[in-house]
Amino acid sequence: MPASSEYFKALGDETRFKILSLLLSHDLCVGALAKRLKISEAAVSQHLQVLRKARFVRGEKRGYWTHYAVQTDMLVQIADDLKKMVAGRPGTPGVCSRTSPILEPRRGKEVMDMCQDCCQHPEKLKEKPEDCTSEQIRECHGDTKEHPCIPKKK
Repeated sequence: MPASSEYFKALGDETRFKILSLLLSHDLCVGALAKRLKISEAAVSQHLQVLRKARFVRGEKRGYWTHYAVQTDMLVQIADDLKKMVAGRPGTPGVCSRTSPILEPRRGKEVMDMCQDCCQHPEKLKEKPEDCTSEQIRECHGDTKEHPCIPKKK
């Protein structure tokens, strides 16, 4: 299960986040959650519905009331997915470098995608972008005719 924006939408609401925090310490019913959060039981029920759909909580009938608990395996899975996303990040953070090879559809050959932002390491370059050598431009921006850091004249 890859991390999805739907999961983050469910976690993005402050009240739902507070509900999860409370449920991580104790299984609670709607009434107990409402009392602790100082909101209506109807509001708590609506938030729990969103959390149930996202599979963050589950309810268990205990006598007359339903007590809710966090499905911690879901939180662990999302944390693992986020770790994988960060670990799989190509290159060094903050460095303008070639990233993973991509297949260029028009030419049908593998090319390297190049960052087109301004220089990330100005200390390696001359004081002004227009003074950069072609080797410095190529190192930071790839094979390009014009230096991307120099504003284009209109």
